[in-house]
Amino acid sequence: MYDLIIVGGGPSGASAGRAAGKRGLLTLLIEKENFPRYKPCGGALSSYGLSCLDFELPEYIIERNISKIRVHFRDRFVEVMREPDIAILISRKVFDSLLLEKARETGIEVHTGEKVLDCIEKEDHVEVRTTDNTHLGRFVLIAEGSCGTLKYRVRPRDKKTQYVLSLVSEIPAEGEVIRNRSQEALNIHFGVAHGGYGWIFPHSGYYSAGIVWTAQYLEHPKKVLLDFLQENGLSGNFPVHSHIIPTGGVKRKTFNSRLLLSGDAAGFVDAYSGEGISYAIRSGQLAAEAVADLVMYSLKLNSLKAYESSCRQEFGNYLAGSLKMEKIMHRFPEISFKLAVNNKEILEKYLDEVVTNRNYKDYIRWLLLNFCLAEPVSRIKSLTLEGSSKSDKKSK
Repeated sequence: MYDLIIVGGGPSGASAGRAAGKRGLLTLLIEKENFPRYKPCGGALSSYGLSCLDFELPEYIIERNISKIRVHFRDRFVEVMREPDIAILISRKVFDSLLLEKARETGIEVHTGEKVLDCIEKEDHVEVRTTDNTHLGRFVLIAEGSCGTLKYRVRPRDKKTQYVLSLVSEIPAEGEVIRNRSQEALNIHFGVAHGGYGWIFPHSGYYSAGIVWTAQYLEHPKKVLLDFLQENGLSGNFPVHSHIIPTGGVKRKTFNSRLLLSGDAAGFVDAYSGEGISYAIRSGQLAAEAVADLVMYSLKLNSLKAYESSCRQEFGNYLAGSLKMEKIMHRFPEISFKLAVNNKEILEKYLDEVVTNRNYKDYIRWLLLNFCLAEPVSRIKSLTLEGSSKSDKKSK
């Protein structure tokens, strides 16, 4: 009988495993893939994500330090530089393997190449049925990412408005070519896809390029990506990978009596930028801490509410703000992105308030004031944070 069984060995599951092992929980982590494995992702890790780690990243993990961001809208762009770095670029294949090894170091048991088929809650434990065996755990953390179905043991299925689709391609290139072309900046392209954006990130020996947009507007996704690559001089026969990104996880249910969700399975992703690695790491740690407190101090099952409260306190307001930001910017893309590329202060303020200080609330308030200065009052009334069907009709 394990104290905790973790389903999934990605950043959230591995971080939970490390935290559980350090607290002395008898822990089993089960991962369906054999590591190292490929993971489609832009590979940008924020300073907040770095701060969540309890160890220093070795130099070989960091492919590039990024201090510059360039935002494009059609034939215009605006560029801003910040020190210290805005983010670092990593290969998820290498980074995820490191996190799993760091979890192993704490003495937990790790099974790779074993797929969990079902989790069945009993009165005093959970049966975890896999392709190889049936394991028993007092608690189970489901950290299987966005594509698994075990999370629906805890919460309802997502609507099309609650997730986005991303397509990613990796384009090999010489290091000198990448440096000259990208100027070692994150390139973000708005207006590429309805309700989303395109990106080109300069990794070590390759570009990570892709598009992301709301699933409800999904039409011919591969063509949109290939057109985007060709327009930016990256055409060729490159493999294309897709994955789903949940958004707005602050309102989703995150636990049952003995089942918990973390990371993408819980929907913990910035709805505006699509960034989720940081919240995967931190939510996994918080879940393991909540289980450890319950097990070691013989607390009641309802004490798992502390996990939900910790997530809301740590990043809940930030994720709620990202939803509001997404509504403002993508509901009126022509207005929003023209303003963004014509007013450098908008991007500078975003980096200062959101990226550095993690404060969407003050940024949105400031942004709306800037909209009010630039647009007629009748147009601004429809840019409310919550939005309404009535205002949508007026704006149209």
